[in-house]
Parts: sequence; C-alpha cells; structure tokens
Amino acid sequence: MTGGTAENARALVRLHPEVSMADTDYGLVLLDRRDGRYWQLNSTGAEILRRLMDGEEVGAVAGFLAAEYEVDPAEAERDVRSLLDEIVGRGMALR
Repeated sequence: MTGGTAENARALVRLHPEVSMADTDYGLVLLDRRDGRYWQLNSTGAEILRRLMDGEEVGAVAGFLAAEYEVDPAEAERDVRSLLDEIVGRGMALR
C-alpha cells in the first residue's frame, strides 16, 4: 500500500494523506482511513490515476487511452476528466 505523501512533486493529482492505495488483480483500491470507505478502480481507471499522479497532463493521458483502446480522443479526455473530478469530489485525492 502507498499513502498520499510519496507522490511525484509535479503530479496533477495526489492522494489525500488519509487515503491508501493497494493494487488488486483487477486494478486498485483506494481506502479512506477517515471513514473506512473504499473505492475500487478497474485496470483502466488505475492506469489513468497512476499517470495523473506521475505528472502526466489530462491530454497526454487521454492520448494514451485513445491510442491504446482505439477510442475517440475527445471521449477519452472526457473520461479522464470525469474520473479525476470523481476522485477529487469524493475527497480521495487533491489537485
């Protein structure tokens, strides 16, 4: 498990300090130690979050998804932004 304090300094998003991340066979799980709630991401969601935490911009992550999964780049960007907004909105991550 990793916590929210060791992320790359140029990250677009970082986990809240009270949120831990654990890899699973199907992606990853975010555990909020403040209230015990967790959120499971499939492998694509996990890839998006990791790339954002590594400092990639939304457009670059969307470009990767568009190429990797042969989806429309605009749709991929909407999906990346939606996931980012959802994680931040739930208080699991900070911008």
